[in-house]
Amino acid sequence: MSLAHDSPVSAWVDPFPGAAYIRQTMAVAEADVRKLIHDPVELLTRMIQPVLWLLIFGQVFNRTRGIPTGGISYLAFMSPGILAQSVLFGAIFYGISLIWERDLGIVQKYLVSPAPRSTLVLGRAISSTVRSLCQMVFVYTVAFLLGVQLRFGFFPLAGVVVAVMLGSAIFSTFSLIVACLVKSRERFMGIGQVLTMPLFFASNAIYPIAIMPRWLQIIAVANPLTYLVDTLRGLMIPQAPTLHGPLVNLGVLGVVFLILTWIAARLYPTLVQ
Repeated sequence: MSLAHDSPVSAWVDPFPGAAYIRQTMAVAEADVRKLIHDPVELLTRMIQPVLWLLIFGQVFNRTRGIPTGGISYLAFMSPGILAQSVLFGAIFYGISLIWERDLGIVQKYLVSPAPRSTLVLGRAISSTVRSLCQMVFVYTVAFLLGVQLRFGFFPLAGVVVAVMLGSAIFSTFSLIVACLVKSRERFMGIGQVLTMPLFFASNAIYPIAIMPRWLQIIAVANPLTYLVDTLRGLMIPQAPTLHGPLVNLGVLGVVFLILTWIAARLYPTLVQ
């Protein structure tokens, strides 16, 4: 007579194909999230920047009519852009923690585990979304208090959550690629500072693409931040002008994320070489 405990271990450990992959990915994500919970100071300090942009920059330019915003106030126009900026600035320096962990020997322990390299990349991408979702709640609160009319329906909010998570995953994975290439904290900080502002200003975050010079429009179309801002603007603000529908924008972001994940998974082992 066969007993239940005579069955292969995988039959009860992995209830469906891919369960082990998901478990390994979430283990990496959980380790990173615990660090954020134990030391939330960075998260709190990063909330200051969107407040300054919305309170000072937004309030000043809200009194002008020089920037075409498609019939909505400038403050409403830029609020999704500031949310996207918070996602970008919070995720683009994520790779420096990978360099720190390399120096502490943690990355080497991950690499000798049987987990696929892509789980190490996806786990970090998932953990980066936690701080971005916290910033989303904060930007929504500030924008609402400043009188911006926002959509609070289930589907618009769900779409914003998906967009924020996908945008954070993209830029944190891009940050991991940079970390694997430069391998040094000093060089990483220098490159990170160089990348953030061009990515932000070469997008539709604070002005429409239509008023950009032609060469900058070409760069903006190739910039993933443009598609993130366009998604957020269409979902957050009623009657906001957009370049594409949310499904098109999310599709582009999804393809970018898959490409970056593939690259990061192959570069990850080179960090310790």
